[in-house]
Amino acid sequence: MIFSSLFGKKDSGADLPAERGPLGVPIGGAIEIDLFSVEADAAGAEPGMALPEGGTFICVAFGEARLDGNTVLSRYYDDNDRLLQILSATGRPGDAIEDISIYHPWDSVVPAGHGEWERWTGRSGLIGQPRYDADGILFNRYWGEGEERADLVEFVEDVTDGQDRRSIHQTCMLYARPLGRTQEMLLINIERDLAQRTSREGGSIEFMLGYGLGPADVRRI
Repeated sequence: MIFSSLFGKKDSGADLPAERGPLGVPIGGAIEIDLFSVEADAAGAEPGMALPEGGTFICVAFGEARLDGNTVLSRYYDDNDRLLQILSATGRPGDAIEDISIYHPWDSVVPAGHGEWERWTGRSGLIGQPRYDADGILFNRYWGEGEERADLVEFVEDVTDGQDRRSIHQTCMLYARPLGRTQEMLLINIERDLAQRTSREGGSIEFMLGYGLGPADVRRI
């Protein structure tokens, strides 16, 4: 998600808002991310692009979506359009983490018209097929079984930068491939701001590469 197009620059001197998500991090707060285990597990393999850097992650926006009755998706975003994604039962500070991963932008495609959108997202579209070939890098579908095309996952994520709020309709599919002793995940995502008069399909298709983390790999600082 490209937040520079959603939120303008804010007053850095504003008071920090409430703690958000399982990590209890406010907008403007910091998270320490340790990617040593990812780097060790991927040693000797060839990722699609350089692995994301660890260290301090400054939260400039926060998103949340309820996926079902038992799972809340929480996302922390930074100025580099990286996102730290956490699944938990309630999304509240201190909640037990069920799954955590970090994603960073890889590529973006702007389909030209309805026909191009159909090629990507239609009933026989590229997104949702059992395998996705990204310029010679082959990923297998992570969500959905079988050899038929799977329906894309849809949800609405409420995103805030502490002052403004947006409701973003997400249409996505997750793929993965082995990378050494870990997996490289490919999240293909189409975003549509429900407050704007954008087309039904969305403005662009975003491709993000991600890696799974352990709860001990992240901490609020």
